[in-house]
Amino acid sequence: MEFTWPWEYDFPPFFTLQPNLDTQRKQLEAWRKLVLDYCRHNKIFVLDVQESISLFQNKAIDRQLSTEGINQVLESLLEYNQIEWCDKAKKQCLVYWKNPQEWGNLIYRYASDKGMTNTVCTFYELTAGDDVQNEEFAGMDQSLLVKALKTLEATNKAEIIMFGGNEGVKFF
Repeated sequence: MEFTWPWEYDFPPFFTLQPNLDTQRKQLEAWRKLVLDYCRHNKIFVLDVQESISLFQNKAIDRQLSTEGINQVLESLLEYNQIEWCDKAKKQCLVYWKNPQEWGNLIYRYASDKGMTNTVCTFYELTAGDDVQNEEFAGMDQSLLVKALKTLEATNKAEIIMFGGNEGVKFF
């Protein structure tokens, strides 16, 4: 299924930071929604700022958001706890179209439904195994997976286990 771009994406002023603060706030809100919807649709858990430049340009109308504009969109996402920088250089960020607690709850519900409580499974099984290919968390970046599982550890629903260089989790 192809991604459906919002109407703003074909509106040239959308790609220019608006000077009026009320208008700019609405513009940034629309950009936040676009980034999150795009990442959800494409199952992007880690956004590489350099590689995602196509997200911020519409070739059909020959418009591109400036570097300053992209930075403002990302800072706005950060302000709303919808991204977390992976590095100090701000080249990559985790994208929270679901926050770690929501991911943890979804993974726990999956594990419970599949009868995986009181068993150990590897991180690979949870993100790339044959049984999870149709799950929303399939392909999840390991750092986000760990954050999600730590929310389950905090509520005594899971324990992260390290064994022989592999990481796994036991659900309770």
